[in-house]
Amino acid sequence: MVVITLQRNKCIGCNYCVELAPGQFQMSKKDGKSVLLHAQDKKGFYTLKSPDETIFEAAMEAKKACPVKIIQVKQM
Repeated sequence: MVVITLQRNKCIGCNYCVELAPGQFQMSKKDGKSVLLHAQDKKGFYTLKSPDETIFEAAMEAKKACPVKIIQVKQM
């Protein structure tokens, strides 16, 4: 199980997460911020729980590249 969390309100719209993990992230046309696809919102924290272990590497690269450190990735 891979768990990805995004603090969307702190996003600066740099697009690194989309470039490194396009299967999990995309940019919003409304406000230019990152969107974690298929995530559930809980007080500004968007969380995706996926049984697909193959997304872990790309998600970790996105986490490392994020200049404002708003992406968390865990493998359970």
